[in-house]
Amino acid sequence: MTLGIYIQAPFCQTKCTYCNFHTGVVSAARFAPYVEAVCREIANHRGLYQGTGICLPEAVVRAAVDTVYIGGGTPSLFDPSLLAQLLRSVRDAFCCELKEVTLEADPETVDARKAESWAAAGINRISFGVQSFSDVELKAAGRMHRREDIYLAASTLRNAGLTNISFDLISGLPHQTGESWRQSLNELVALSPQHVSIYMLEVDEGSRLGREVLRGGEKYGARELPSDDDIAAFYDQARESLANAGYEHYEISNWAIPGFASRHNLKYWRREPYLGFGAGAHSFSGSERWANPHDSAAYVQAIQTGRLPIEQFERVSEKQALDEELFLGLRQLSGIDVRRIEHTYGISLAPQIEKLAAAGLLERNGEILRLVPEKLSISNEVFVELLR
Repeated sequence: MTLGIYIQAPFCQTKCTYCNFHTGVVSAARFAPYVEAVCREIANHRGLYQGTGICLPEAVVRAAVDTVYIGGGTPSLFDPSLLAQLLRSVRDAFCCELKEVTLEADPETVDARKAESWAAAGINRISFGVQSFSDVELKAAGRMHRREDIYLAASTLRNAGLTNISFDLISGLPHQTGESWRQSLNELVALSPQHVSIYMLEVDEGSRLGREVLRGGEKYGARELPSDDDIAAFYDQARESLANAGYEHYEISNWAIPGFASRHNLKYWRREPYLGFGAGAHSFSGSERWANPHDSAAYVQAIQTGRLPIEQFERVSEKQALDEELFLGLRQLSGIDVRRIEHTYGISLAPQIEKLAAAGLLERNGEILRLVPEKLSISNEVFVELLR
């Protein structure tokens, strides 16, 4: 067993119009005290867990940490010395055999000094919030960077030796058209990142854009959103373009050059243990899930007084575990081992599988069950039927 570490940096320069995450725009003066609190949580995590009734399984306690993911928010806003401090705290508190250390970064926050310092601290993978190569779409979404920043940042990172780079794109942004989406895909492929994530925009009332759409307003390009059919078509076009460029589609939203799939994110989809540190971070021990409070100020104050105020906690029931095995397992294009799952949980999935296979939504090869590739864009509907 290996262990993943996630560190949350819940701060941004500005709030994207589509964002419903618990992130805030704060003074940079708050970064250092926050990092100090996270380091204290990491150093004292076992004692803090015991104070809340969480007891880590011995296998998790003994496991070597092989992935670290620093996400947010925009952790690339932190001074590199703070990121190095976070990674030192992980190395001091855990047995580490680090294979992948990821930092989320926005293109406009990258410069040569930072990139070189990141590499020196042990960061070896950068996950870029590119979202689009269209300045019109970026501006409507409230992004701070522009197309030229993406090119400059990619070059800067590679010059610093950071060659494992992931790009995110969003299909469904305001003002996005078939032509602009095709252009974004073409430019992404030309820049040749090792990894690509494609997310279909989901608009909800938790974001400024979502609230504007619900009230029928015009701000943030609310009336310039592509249709659901267009968004699905954009996704399918991405599948084709990335396959032609040599990327392996290994999870519904993720593609990689062979050998560059995200080790850390695979832990989530495979239900492997990970520990999260920082405000709003989630953890999973294999049998229990818990989350820290989202309010960063309340989090820092609690850690300073020696407390870890868990906001959510649950022991995963057998039914929940089965649902997760199916939902998370089928997100991976390698599929799930039906025989193993039926044996583990003492069930038969035959009736659901036969119904969905007859509808052309699932395909079975021996004991391996997969989503039909052409139906990946409606995967949520398949999951709902399978979990009934």
